[in-house]
Amino acid sequence: MKATIPYLEKRFEEFNRQMFAGRLPKIPIELSNAKTFLGQCVFQKRRRLLGKVEHYNFRLRISQRFDLSEQELEDTLIHEMIHYYIGVNKLKDTSAHGQIFRDMMNTINEKYGRHLTISHKCTNEQKEQAIDKRKRWHVVAVVDFRNGKTGVKVLPRVLPRILNYYNKVGSDKQVAGISLYMTNDIYFNRFPNSGALTATYVDRDTVMGKLKDANVIRCDGKQIAY
Repeated sequence: MKATIPYLEKRFEEFNRQMFAGRLPKIPIELSNAKTFLGQCVFQKRRRLLGKVEHYNFRLRISQRFDLSEQELEDTLIHEMIHYYIGVNKLKDTSAHGQIFRDMMNTINEKYGRHLTISHKCTNEQKEQAIDKRKRWHVVAVVDFRNGKTGVKVLPRVLPRILNYYNKVGSDKQVAGISLYMTNDIYFNRFPNSGALTATYVDRDTVMGKLKDANVIRCDGKQIAY
């Protein structure tokens, strides 16, 4: 199931009464399309008199990008409610998931049969689920490094930025070669699109398999041709 505001608000009220003795003030709950997290408790900071820092404007954000089981969605909400409880009550924990958080989490797990964990990251399966499946054209640079590794970079379809990447990365002493391709394979939707002089290490056979039907872009460092 995917998160909805009515569902989350109803569960928030239930869990607040059941697990937090009704001590959590009502809080805005927002849906996110984020693919890097399942849930977040966010707030703003401001400095008061005598330098005291105050946290305010708490919100819970739950990603609707993932199709979770009901238990996973509820556990995500409860996880963020613990963060909210610690923040709104100005409790000083040892870290983001410090001793106070762990004690509360363990108590809830034992008393209510939940499966909360410290790690709140998306699984590989969930990350794969979050990838945009729409076909779109990409300029893909395949970078072969002298250490035997292969990197991939998805570039903006803007000639100066393509040439800048090709020339600067291609001239790096760690780089053995660089090739450019035009493809609409959805595999490349998972990579960030920018002109930054970086590359993501990948398995070369996998990438070249995805590029088998791609158009090779010829580049002489000054202009390109398809």
